[in-house]
Formats: sequence, structure tokens, C-alpha cells
Amino acid sequence: MSTTTDTDVLVIGAGPTGLLLAGDLAAAGIGVTLVERRPHTLGNLTRAFGVHARTLEQLDARGLADELLATGTTLTHMRLFSRLDLDLTRLDTRFNHLLVTPQYEVERLLERRAATAGVTFRYDTELRGLHQDADTVTADLTGPDGPLTLRARHLVGTDGVRSAVRSALGLPFPGRAAIRSIVLADVRLAKEPAEPFTVSGSGDTFAFLAPFGDGWYRVMGWDRTRQVPDSEPVDLDEVRDITRRALGTDLGMHDARWISRFHSDERQAPAYRVGRVFLAGDAAHVHSPAGGQGMNTGLQDAANLSWKLVAALRGEAPDAEALLDSYQSERHPVGAAVLRSSGAIVRLAMAHTPLTRAARSLATRLLNAIPPATSRAMGAISGIGIAYAPAPGTHRPSGRRAPDVRLREGRLYELLRDGDFVLISPEGAPPTLPPTAPVTLDHLTRATWADPAKRATVLVRPDGYVFSADH
Repeated sequence: MSTTTDTDVLVIGAGPTGLLLAGDLAAAGIGVTLVERRPHTLGNLTRAFGVHARTLEQLDARGLADELLATGTTLTHMRLFSRLDLDLTRLDTRFNHLLVTPQYEVERLLERRAATAGVTFRYDTELRGLHQDADTVTADLTGPDGPLTLRARHLVGTDGVRSAVRSALGLPFPGRAAIRSIVLADVRLAKEPAEPFTVSGSGDTFAFLAPFGDGWYRVMGWDRTRQVPDSEPVDLDEVRDITRRALGTDLGMHDARWISRFHSDERQAPAYRVGRVFLAGDAAHVHSPAGGQGMNTGLQDAANLSWKLVAALRGEAPDAEALLDSYQSERHPVGAAVLRSSGAIVRLAMAHTPLTRAARSLATRLLNAIPPATSRAMGAISGIGIAYAPAPGTHRPSGRRAPDVRLREGRLYELLRDGDFVLISPEGAPPTLPPTAPVTLDHLTRATWADPAKRATVLVRPDGYVFSADH
């Protein structure tokens, strides 16, 4: 017996994660309602600003990467602690750089895509509670016209660190404050920095500097001797003082358009799925801004979850529950790894005792001296190195990232823009699918290797990871 619902999927939270997820679902013909407690505005202030290579690949698979590149500045090197130079041009991707662009530019493109695909938006609407049964999730909301109730087959909470969805599920958010009293400013500089992207510290201070485009720079700083609440006022003189002590110069910063003080937590929900409800982005994990991985990790959560929801809702998955469970088993370890890596960067930047500073010096020397170690570090920060290991004794989808190979029909990531699996076969080979594939030959994109010497048959998931490969 079918159950009547108001929408197939209800997404709570219209930040980058929610917008990408909702757009993917709607583009696949799934009914989506996107709820956001804020009014419908796109501001010009943002904390997130870095888009890493793997995220750019995901946006390329949606036809958005090249347009986003035009909005920002690309950096080919990241310098950490004045000694460690990460040469991003060594990454095996057409996006072998870091794109510095404001979060609102990412949101603008994703919102346009979601609206074009048919997502129903409800702004100024807040979740008050939810309950679920075997078939539906019912959300109690409050909007401009008062209380309302929406029913969906699935609900996804992408509503940030203070997630109402996570709270309604009763899920804990264990962790701790990683660093307190961080000052942040968007400024202009009288003098160009020697390195466009830098993180360094003096022991009692550290500072981060990166170009924002159009002459603006993002500065973040921390002072061990001034640990005050987020509500404590901050002015440009404080930002200048921290930067001078950490970097040796404040580069003549002036004309700040935004200054704030905040703290950064390291927290992760123990479960990304509870029945028909999922968590993604900051609702599922939050960590320090070091490495600029926050927004990127959330967007990649959404890319992982969206195609699985599509396959389950279409009835294409041989085992829909196992497929949906794989969101937790694949993305939870990634979130944990990001907490570890971003936390390590912060703790190294904060090193102030002779022992910890010696450890930082040794770590940076080793990374510079051992190219494979440097490559692993860049792969982790950029997302290019993420792979999903198979669980023993299971048939869940798993695999490595698929590079953007040339096919007779075009680049792989161009073919992924249809939102379907891509089956790559040698010329003349009969198409074959593994029995666990949540797709049929009638609902995928078929392609042929441009290189006739390649004889493998490879099935690539819609999120650009290998589902299966016959070598």
C-alpha cells in the first residue's frame, strides 16, 4: 500500500550542502522541498572561502566548476608554518590548485541549479520537531503563515552546527572546543604578501592569510594571551597586532569590511543515519578552519548521499537499505579523518613549547623530504586522495576516486553531468553489470575508452567513484 507524502525528500538547511543535495535529487526527478530558517538573501560575508580540487571535480560533474573558477583566485601552492610547501600542481586532476572564492558564490550557483531543477523552497521556516515511522518522516515546522506539517519519504538535516534535525533525533554531538577567540577580518593590504596563502605562528600567536579576489584578503588570527568570549568586541588594531606577531608584518592592512570573533569546535555525530533521517555537512561534523575543509567535506557528503537516495527512491537498488547504510560507512570515516587533519594543523600552528615546536619542525622537514608523504597530505586536504574501502563480507558499493579520463564521448566528468552511472567498456565489448549494481543498462550512460589499448570494463558511480572494475 502506498503512503501519501507532500514531497519525496525534505531537506532542512539551504547552505551549500543542502543546495547541492536538493539540486541533485530534483535533477533526477525526485520531489524535493528545501526548508531554511533564514530569509531568502545572499549576503557578501562568509567564513568559508576555499574550494578544493575534489569539490571542483564534483562541481564539474554538475557543469558548474568553470563558472565558479571565474569568480575567484587560484592558488597553486599552500605554505604552512613558513617551511612546508604543498605544490598543488602535482595533483592528478585538471583542478590542480585551490580556488579561493567566497561561499556565497558557491551558494549562488547551487541555488540557481536547484531552482532550475524544480526544488520547492520554503524560507523563513524553522523545524520544531519530527517523528518517523516505517514509511514516512513527518516534520513540524513554523513558517511565515504559522505552523505547518510536511511529510516526506526521507529527511536530510543540512542545518549546521546547531542542527535542529540532530537535536530532534536526540543524537549527541561529542567533542570539544578546538580553539577559542579566533579573530577574522576581510581587509585590503598596502603591501602584497610574499606568499598568497600562508599559515604561520610565533608560539603565542598564529595567523592565516589568503586572497579573496578583487583586492580583498581574508585574515584569521589567534592570540594565546587573549582568550575572551566570542561576544568580546574586536577591532582592526587587534587583528593587526596578532598578524604582526605571527607573520612579522601586518602588510599595511586597512579598510576592513568585516571583523568578527569566533571559536572553533571539533565534534562529530556518532550516526549520520537514523531510520529515514540523514545528517550531512556541519550538522554531522564540525572542525577547525585549518585546511579549509569544512564546506568541501559537506559538499562531498551531499554528492555521496544524493545518488543513493535516488537509487533507493526509484527502486533500482537490489538492497536499498544496505545502499543507504553505506552513506554512514563511507562518509563517517572521512569526517573523522578531517577532524584529525585539521586539528593537527591547528595544534602545530599553536606549538609554543620547545618540544612541540621541535616536533613541528621535524614533521615539516620530513614531509618536504619525502614526496609520497607530501602527496598523501595534499590528497587528504584536497579530497583527491579519498577512497571508500570495502567492508569485509559485504556487497556495498566502494572504491577509489575515478580520474577525469578521456573517452570517445568526451571527458568522464562531462558525462557524469546527466547524474547517472557511467559504464566504460572497450570497443566492441558487450556491456555487463555486477549483480549488486543499483542501476540497469537502460538507466546509465555508456562510454568507450579513447585509448583502444584499455581493455577493462569500469562502472563509475554518479559521484565519480568506481563502483566496480573488471581488469
